[in-house]
Amino acid sequence: MKLWGGRFSSEPDAQAWAFNRSLAVDQRMAQQDVQASQAWAHALQAAGLLTPEEGSAICTGLQSIADEFSAGNFAFQDSDEDIHTAVERRLGELIGALAGKLHTGRSRNDQVVTDFRLWLMEQIPLIDHSLGVVQSALQQRAEEDFGTLLPGFTHTQHAQPVLFSHWWLAHLWALQRDRQRLAQLWQRTAVLPLGSGALAGTSFAIDRAALAEELGFLEPSPNSLDAVADRDFAAELLFDASLCGVHLSKLAEALILFSTPEFGYIELSDAYTTGSSLMPQKKNPDMLELTRAKAGVLLGSLTGLMTVLKGLPGAYDKDLQEDKAPVFLACDTLNALLPVVAGVISTLRVNAARTLAVIDDGMLATDLADVLVGAGVPFREAHAAAGKAVRLAAEKGISLSQLSLADYQSIHPAFDAQVFNIFDPKASVARHAAVGGTAPEAVRQQMHAASLAIQSISYPLSK
Repeated sequence: MKLWGGRFSSEPDAQAWAFNRSLAVDQRMAQQDVQASQAWAHALQAAGLLTPEEGSAICTGLQSIADEFSAGNFAFQDSDEDIHTAVERRLGELIGALAGKLHTGRSRNDQVVTDFRLWLMEQIPLIDHSLGVVQSALQQRAEEDFGTLLPGFTHTQHAQPVLFSHWWLAHLWALQRDRQRLAQLWQRTAVLPLGSGALAGTSFAIDRAALAEELGFLEPSPNSLDAVADRDFAAELLFDASLCGVHLSKLAEALILFSTPEFGYIELSDAYTTGSSLMPQKKNPDMLELTRAKAGVLLGSLTGLMTVLKGLPGAYDKDLQEDKAPVFLACDTLNALLPVVAGVISTLRVNAARTLAVIDDGMLATDLADVLVGAGVPFREAHAAAGKAVRLAAEKGISLSQLSLADYQSIHPAFDAQVFNIFDPKASVARHAAVGGTAPEAVRQQMHAASLAIQSISYPLSK
């Protein structure tokens, strides 16, 4: 059964039919297609296009189809071009010619994008939940590792000491932005295309506002041409997923480095590592390496869809059949990836003695400049003096704390004996107490704010 065969006098070429057929991908939206079809039947009945008996028979038949999908015993046929064809074909088998009335005033153009939006509106809260689980793991690490010092890096060089808790929370806030973007995306996705027809809208008196409410959309689309062509929501999902992948990749890369013998800051759990088929001593961070790789897969999906969309003239074009596979892949990737990342974070062990031991005096050079600033020296002059102290210590082959007071005063007369009080990394951390800083009191405030943030995002209950 074809939904468009009347104009044609011959069957399509077999290879062309297989190339055109999208059932392998869009059958994933089976329940959404039934749900939208039931709502459309209600709208047709309200518009006087179906009698109550006809509407009831169609909806009963559609419910039987939904039950078949749920039970996994729906029988697809080779003639099913897509999920919409399959549902309508099966409805005809169940209730006869009456099934042909269901498509009144509706096109596959507005039908498919309605199904797609419904599917994504269900998926976004699931991804958000998994992101919240990763955030909770980061929050728990911040609590468990509170007080542990970590060398901070910029340009992959030692910079300044920070609390390990502060470092964990930095990744938590990146994921919070990802969740905020997804919540905003849900709002933009919840716009109903159904009732737009092929491109010009429907000529029947369909109450699209009531239709939107029944299906859980926030509002009907304002323009039928735009409604059937719009795939911004798909592109935005792929962007949000890609940026989330980038954030996870950055975390994974750092943890991979931290787990090496050269760093030795953490040890990954056996449950989230693998071994070598040749070298018995190996403990490989495969889960983190795959996390890093998945960011590339997600970025590729985004690039692919954007390239498909860029040359379309408007309304519906068959190119848009390629919109669902990358979105399905992105959602599957995140749903598989996020629980594993949460597990890696929750089960690793931090080597606090090692992270403290590698913090050297050079990481306190900024504190050295701040001593002079406190004595009224302009910062640029203080910065230069601290840099000279670093150079002098390097030339002598000693640390900054091993320079003599005479050495310091030869660099700048404002140095006094108090200079030696700065060479305590815990005291250095404690001095960074402004909001958002790494001092213990600031990090405690940040942990409280993070706890509230994790709970701050919610979604409407699904219909």
